[in-house]
Amino acid sequence: MGYLKSFTFDLLFLIIIFYVVHAENGTQVLNDRVSLVSFISQITHDHKNALENWNSPDVCKWSGIVCDKKGNRVVKLILKEKSLQGTIAPSLSKLSYLVILDLSGNFFEGHIPAELGSLSRLEAINLSSNRLDGYIPKELRFLHQLLYLHLGSNKLTGDLPMSLFCNGTSYVEYLDLSNNSFTGEIQLNNQCELKELKCLLLWSNHLKGEVPQALSNSSKLEWLDLGSNSLTGELPSKLVGKMVHLQILQLSYNRFSSHNGNNDLKIFFASLANCSYLTELNLAGNHLKGELPSIIGTLSTKLAKINLDDNDIHGPIPPQISNLVNLTLLNLSSNLFNGSIPPELCQLGTLERLYLSNNSLSGHIPSAFGNVPHLGLLDLSKNKLCGTIPDSFANLSQLRKLLLYDNQLSGTIPPRLGQCINLEILDLSSNRISGTIPSEVASLSSLKLYLNLSGNHLHGHIPLELTKMNMVLAIDLSSNNLSSTIPSQLGSCIALENLNLSRNIFEGPLPASIGNLPYLKELDVSFNQLTGEIPDSLQASSTLKQLNFSYNSFCGNITNNGAFSSLTIKSFLGNNRLCGSIEGMRKCHRKRTHKLFVAILLSLVITLIFCIAGYHLVLGSKFRRQSSVFNLRGIEDEEEAMRKEIKYPRISHRQLMEATGGFSPSNLIGSGRFGHVYKGVLQDNTRIAVKVLHSKADGEISGSFKSECQILKRTRHRNLIRIITICSRPDFKAIVLPLMPNGSLENHLYPSHGPKCGLDLVQLVSICSDVAEGMTYLHHYSPIKVVHCDLKPNNILLDDNMTALVADFGISRVVKVADENVSVNDSAAYSFGSTDGLVCGSVGYIAPEYGMGKPASPRGDVYSLGVLLLEIVAGRRPTDILFKEGPSLQEWVKRHYPNRLEPIVEGAIERCAPCATIQHDSRKIWRDVILELIELGLICTQYNPATRPTMLDVAYEISRLKQYLNNPSNLLIE
Repeated sequence: MGYLKSFTFDLLFLIIIFYVVHAENGTQVLNDRVSLVSFISQITHDHKNALENWNSPDVCKWSGIVCDKKGNRVVKLILKEKSLQGTIAPSLSKLSYLVILDLSGNFFEGHIPAELGSLSRLEAINLSSNRLDGYIPKELRFLHQLLYLHLGSNKLTGDLPMSLFCNGTSYVEYLDLSNNSFTGEIQLNNQCELKELKCLLLWSNHLKGEVPQALSNSSKLEWLDLGSNSLTGELPSKLVGKMVHLQILQLSYNRFSSHNGNNDLKIFFASLANCSYLTELNLAGNHLKGELPSIIGTLSTKLAKINLDDNDIHGPIPPQISNLVNLTLLNLSSNLFNGSIPPELCQLGTLERLYLSNNSLSGHIPSAFGNVPHLGLLDLSKNKLCGTIPDSFANLSQLRKLLLYDNQLSGTIPPRLGQCINLEILDLSSNRISGTIPSEVASLSSLKLYLNLSGNHLHGHIPLELTKMNMVLAIDLSSNNLSSTIPSQLGSCIALENLNLSRNIFEGPLPASIGNLPYLKELDVSFNQLTGEIPDSLQASSTLKQLNFSYNSFCGNITNNGAFSSLTIKSFLGNNRLCGSIEGMRKCHRKRTHKLFVAILLSLVITLIFCIAGYHLVLGSKFRRQSSVFNLRGIEDEEEAMRKEIKYPRISHRQLMEATGGFSPSNLIGSGRFGHVYKGVLQDNTRIAVKVLHSKADGEISGSFKSECQILKRTRHRNLIRIITICSRPDFKAIVLPLMPNGSLENHLYPSHGPKCGLDLVQLVSICSDVAEGMTYLHHYSPIKVVHCDLKPNNILLDDNMTALVADFGISRVVKVADENVSVNDSAAYSFGSTDGLVCGSVGYIAPEYGMGKPASPRGDVYSLGVLLLEIVAGRRPTDILFKEGPSLQEWVKRHYPNRLEPIVEGAIERCAPCATIQHDSRKIWRDVILELIELGLICTQYNPATRPTMLDVAYEISRLKQYLNNPSNLLIE
């Protein structure tokens, strides 16, 4: 009996203990929940409901939350790149078992809570890429378990609190405080032993002083980046000599000097001999002096990138560099190197990019360069090189950019250079090259940016093969001895924006076909022997901005209309047979009146015949129009790369960092599944938008990047967003675009704040017309045919003049007609690129055939534009109707058509004229236009793609409505 009582007592005790423990665990979980609820209360916005499941009872199932194995305590809080806004609540300090805190890539503002210093178990903190400001709290010194601290790309200020890390977090391995506004010196003393430190990133701050020698205690350091600061003193040779594990060393754009009064680089390069794992060395922009020592050849054979540009290094280039057998990039440009180019450099079999420009190199170009199989860029410009261009360049199958300008090269252009089938830029200008332009080189249809042969001694005619360059943006053949006539076939260079044929011996007429080039902005034919009248097509051009006809033998009457309206007499000097209304030009004598009468009578007869003959053709079909109706005016400016760097310089990753404040969240203006878009300002005050892909880009994102680059580079129209440049590195890919000051059409259709006066009907129809014109160009006139696949208000941007530009070609289809006899609108005639696996558009705008697996076609874009027209009229997002009421937007409108449209029309009139009083006659016109838009929208969104009109038809109809609205006699707004 006593035994039974004892057993019962023990069992009861265990049960009590069990409930006590579980009650305690439950209380702990409850405490964590309270802390997290307090945290979320400080968040003012969560993008796409990133925290939507934080209402469930089980904390461990909340998104971004990881609990321990027993499910008792929260150990990880990971909410990176969720577009969260607000402040970081001090209540997070109650998560006492927290090991990892990652809130990076959001929009958190305010200070870093000092209370985080009480989380003694924390091993990793990542608060990078937010808007945090103020100082780093000194309480972080209590985080003795901290291994990883990343606070980069914020607005943090003050001195670097290195003493905190030395006294407390002495086991930290990764420390990134880059791209902030820290000032002062790097305060490390000899007692500070960051022995476990592997990565120290302090680039892009305002640090000064010397690199502390105490950093040599960090013998495990693998990555040291102190670039873009104001650090001084000699290059830290003693320090790096002890970093035997160093892989990346970035000391660029500071104020370092070499040893012995900035005249000896040997000591520093000797110290790097112990860095046997070094792969990247960057000392650019320090104004270092001295000769580059031959000891550079003894550095790690793992070295892949060396940047020594923008310094004052003199003397010869040591041939021992050829010992670095894994080099892919060598940049020695903008220094004082002299002597010849060592032939040994041609032994670098892995070399991809070689920059030796802007030095004083002399002698011949080594022919052995033709043996470097992966060479894609060779820049030897602005030197004193002589001799001929090596014929062996023809062996460089990967060569994309060859820059040899501003040298003393002679001989002829090697015809075999035409075998460089991937060449995009060829610049041989300002040399002493003679002979003719080889037809093989002229047929380089791969040239995409520019061909510059100016400032040489070339003679002969322009080869007709050159007219096949249908992708090149600029051709400069000026200042040579070229003769004969200018071929009319130059009108086939469809993408040409700049053409300079000045200072040659061309004769005969100037071909009218040049004036028909749809994107031509600059034309210079001065100082030739051209005759005849200046073609009317040049004056009628809507893209030409700069013209020079001086010192020829042109004749005829010149008016100051069209493209000539901004010209002065300077553009026509030396043409004594010209007359006209340009100020300073002699006036033309009047023609005899009977000739004028005959001309008028003849024109009237021709017009009458045309009207009678064409009457039935005009009535044949509402949508059958000649392509001349469509207006292709006004091609937007695009980057003219490399040779025009003075106007549009090559934009580096560092320049993008500076322009966007290190891609600060405060400059974030948009996000998508492929990345973020940041606004920024370049040093020349150019406002830009930078579309940055996610750093861990998978195949889908990579395909999107390639697709968008290909389309933006090869399509130019006033209603398509233009590309300024791209920045592509293995770890960073971005597209740089001009910043559109008026945002997207989405912002104006659904403003979140501000005045209620939105866009009026005139503006909306004009925007729709712009979009239709841009899309018509893509479908019918572009050098490459493109299906956009994601036409919607958010992808329509508005410039200063409220001109609409179609943007975001990330999932567009780059297509080509497989058979010239196949219609451009036949989807079966298309082949697709790397984005085939992507969904063709956004919900509400997707053509129904895409949902059945049909391939992308121009008729799908017509469907999306039709939805846009109906959306503007209805004043409702297609998703609002789809999700709340069931039918699609077009089905909803169709239910009201034709007898129940009155509420929709009246609502559209009120929305589209909120700040204007419309007179009675004008209201009737507006009603007619709105009804036309509804009908056109319904026609464009027909279920069967074959029954939809082409984009050319749609552009014509909207253009007709635009002209109707803009007629002052019909539309009066008080």
